[in-house]
Amino acid sequence: MRAYIKHDGSLTNGFELVTHPMSLDTQLHKMPWRELCRKAISLGYRSHQASTCGLHIHVSRRAFGSTEPEQDAAIARVLYFFEKYWDKLLRFSRRTPRQLDRWASRYGYQEQPMEILDYAKKGYRGGRYACVNLQNADTVEFRIFRGTLKPNTILAALELVDCICNLAVNLSDQELKAISWNDFVSAINTGSFPELIQYLKDRGLYGSEASEND
Repeated sequence: MRAYIKHDGSLTNGFELVTHPMSLDTQLHKMPWRELCRKAISLGYRSHQASTCGLHIHVSRRAFGSTEPEQDAAIARVLYFFEKYWDKLLRFSRRTPRQLDRWASRYGYQEQPMEILDYAKKGYRGGRYACVNLQNADTVEFRIFRGTLKPNTILAALELVDCICNLAVNLSDQELKAISWNDFVSAINTGSFPELIQYLKDRGLYGSEASEND
């Protein structure tokens, strides 16, 4: 069994589908997203059209480093990326600003990644309702994405989170701060992440169109 269903108090006459922990490769190539979404649609279920539904992606804290200081430094860079490119990620998420304020609000831009992390840990009063929720002991939860029953959109969101996390782990603060949005999307492996590339193009977030929308 790769997934299970649980109650979600934020939904009216709805439920939450939760996958068991699995690698990105398993999510992309073995999790039957296409059949699952097709079946849900045939049964009359909604996701994007229901304003409260979200697509939440959890990443193990161990993916960010073997020690807590290593993890904190990388997670801080994730938060910095979200704040620096908030408008881009808002467009990617398909949520409205009002929805994000309620379910997945931002922490606020600071010049240094660790300043954002310090605020997230000590100053933020929104509980788990943050774009990147840090309240879970073992995972970092990405809550920014609106729910969907389109399998390609699910895969694109998974791939985006993977790319952001890899960037945060492999770059220093200064290197990350020097990266532009076009630098980021241009470095995405088109062969490995075709759903992400297509989704970025569809949302006007890839290449010259992204620059024009800055």
